[in-house]
Amino acid sequence: MSNDSTHAPLPGHPGAARRVSDLLPVFPWDKLEPYKRTALAHPDGLCDFSVGTPVDPVPELIQKALAAHTDTPGYPTVWGPVELRETIAGWLRRRLGAEIGPEAILPTVGSKELVAWLPTQLGLGPGDQVAYPKLAYPTYEVGARLCGAEPVEYGELDELDPSRVRLLWLNSPSNPTGRVLTADQLRAAVAWAREHRVLLVSDECYLELGWEAEPVSVLDQAVCGGDHEGLLVVHSLSKRSNLAGYRASFVAGDPVVVKELLEVRKHGGMIVPAPVQAATAAALADDAHVEEQRGRYAARRSALRAALEGYGFRIEHSEASLYLWATQGRPCWETVAELAELGILVAPGDFYGPAGAEFVRVAFTATDERVASAVERLKR
Repeated sequence: MSNDSTHAPLPGHPGAARRVSDLLPVFPWDKLEPYKRTALAHPDGLCDFSVGTPVDPVPELIQKALAAHTDTPGYPTVWGPVELRETIAGWLRRRLGAEIGPEAILPTVGSKELVAWLPTQLGLGPGDQVAYPKLAYPTYEVGARLCGAEPVEYGELDELDPSRVRLLWLNSPSNPTGRVLTADQLRAAVAWAREHRVLLVSDECYLELGWEAEPVSVLDQAVCGGDHEGLLVVHSLSKRSNLAGYRASFVAGDPVVVKELLEVRKHGGMIVPAPVQAATAAALADDAHVEEQRGRYAARRSALRAALEGYGFRIEHSEASLYLWATQGRPCWETVAELAELGILVAPGDFYGPAGAEFVRVAFTATDERVASAVERLKR
C-alpha cells in the first residue's frame, strides 16, 4: 500500500478528519484497571462488586430451550416468531399490568445495544437533545453522541427545553442508585412527554428486583391509561434470569415506533440468534426461577448492607436493583482505593455523572462465598 501523503487516511485511522471514538467519553471501566490489580493481589483474592455481572447458573429450563434449538441453519427474523412475541406480551400483562399485542414488541441483541443505537435508529441528529437523569447509566449519553445529538442531564423535567428534547430517558429502578419512581412520578413524566410530543423511553431492566419498594412500569394501565402512544419500555433478561451471556432483551410500546425500529433494524441485520429467541421465550414463561434468584440476591444484599454500614458507609436509595449506593462523604476514588486494599472492587460513583462524586456503587452479584469473604474483611 502506498504511503503517499496525498491519500486521505482511512476512516478510524490516526489523522482522519473525524473518528467516531472522538465523540465518546473514555470507556469508564478502563479507569478501574489499576484498582482491580491492587484488589487481585489481596491474599484472600478479589471480591468483585464492580460491574454487576451475574455469576449464578443459567436455569436448567432455559439451557434446555437453547440446546433444543441449536440445529437452526436458516436465518432467523429480526422480529422473531409471533410465538416469542406473544410470550413476551403475556409476561408484560402478567408482571407489568400492560395490555399489549405482539405487533408492538421487538426482541433486541441485549439492552445496551438498543440504548446505544436507539437515537440513531430513530433518526435523531444535530440540533436534537436526548435527556437522561443526572445519575445514570453512561450509555444514554453515548447513544446521543453516536448520532450527533446533544446529551442533556436533568434532575427535574421542568429544567429541560421541550422544544429541543426529542427523546426522554427514564430509568426506574435506577442504575446506579436503585431509586424507584412512584406511579405518580411516572404519570407526570408521561403527561409531560405527551404534552411536548417527546418520545419517552423507560429503561426497566431491574423492574423485577424491588426490595423496599414495588417498581411500576410506564406501560401499566394505571400510569399510561392503556394508551402506549409515545412510550417505549426496554427490558433485559440478564439480571432476572442470569442471561447476560445470551444478550436477551426486548423493546415494547408504541406500535408505530416499534414498526419503524423493525424496518431500520432489518436493514442493519440486528437479529437475535434463533436459539436465544427460544431461550427468551422459556425464561419469560417461568416465574419460579426468578423468585429463586431473588432469594439469593436478597441474602447477599442484606449481608453486604450490614457490613458496609458497620464499616461507616451511609446507604442512600437502593430500594431496588442489584446495587447498594454507598457513601463515606468523601471523593469516590479515595473509597475505591481504600476498598481495593481490602481486595474489594467497587464502581466509583462519578462513572454515572458528577452528582455521584462522593458515592460508590456496590453490586451484590458475586457468589455467596465472595460476599461472605468481603463481609469478614469489612468487619476486621
